[in-house]
Amino acid sequence: MEEYLIVLNKDEDSISIINIEKKEEIKKIQTDHNPHEVIVTEDGKKTYVTCSLGNTIDVIDNDSFEITKRITHEDFNFPHGLDIVDNGKKLYVASTYSEKIFIIDTQTDEIIKHFPTYQKLSHMIEPSPDKKTIYVPNIGSDNITIIDTETEEITGHFPVGKGPEGVACSPDGKYVYVANQEDNTLYVINRKTLKPDYKRRTGECPIRIVFSPDGKYAFIPNRYSRDVSVIATKHKMKDQLVPWEIKRIPIGIWPGGVCFNESGSMAFVANNKTNDISFINVEKLEETTRVKAGIHPDGIAYLKK
Repeated sequence: MEEYLIVLNKDEDSISIINIEKKEEIKKIQTDHNPHEVIVTEDGKKTYVTCSLGNTIDVIDNDSFEITKRITHEDFNFPHGLDIVDNGKKLYVASTYSEKIFIIDTQTDEIIKHFPTYQKLSHMIEPSPDKKTIYVPNIGSDNITIIDTETEEITGHFPVGKGPEGVACSPDGKYVYVANQEDNTLYVINRKTLKPDYKRRTGECPIRIVFSPDGKYAFIPNRYSRDVSVIATKHKMKDQLVPWEIKRIPIGIWPGGVCFNESGSMAFVANNKTNDISFINVEKLEETTRVKAGIHPDGIAYLKK
């Protein structure tokens, strides 16, 4: 089996398929306008890409690396964050400017439900480890919307910092990590109390959070300070285990999308303004190389097939 990166090049309407071992692009796919975020299905057969300024979702067959369908809706207005729940059967999508959530059947690739969040700039989708809850950061409302995936309804909202965008659930299911881009902070939210147990400083303009597969680290790309904050999730300090930033890894200009390989030995960060991908050795917490991508690479996903 081979390992690939699926990299969205926002400002040339394309996707670079990069072979990780060869460290080179093996194919380029033309997409609808402004591809932003990407998710691979749990069986690895398909990839979904939100084309935010095209107001579409492109569906890619991972055997051929060809677009097989383009999903549209009159209420798509900057479709952005997306993720998969219900044993791979349903795709949730956040449409930022229409401030609505869409649910898509992954068997038929048809929209089966949509509803408003009644919040401002609903931007990303993050499921809990058990896939029973979805968290949606609302950049303009400084809060997070909670969705129950069994009832497919909103159950509440909770406040966070200014301009929340990056959000990720810890693999142990205890916390929701939230990156607040306007006040350069990380909130570690207790999922039971919905209040922050910890608040941490980050680099400048943190916009994503991705956990390593083992949950040891959370990687946070900081757009303006050109680095990645490495949060050790259980750092020992005064006989306590606490989340703590242990390093900032300097990389390219405007880092954005982040993903890990299956083993967690490598992380990959898309650098929007240097048009390349940083390969990071997770054991050493060091950038090892950069691989060329297209213009303004951002969304990124890992695929093994």
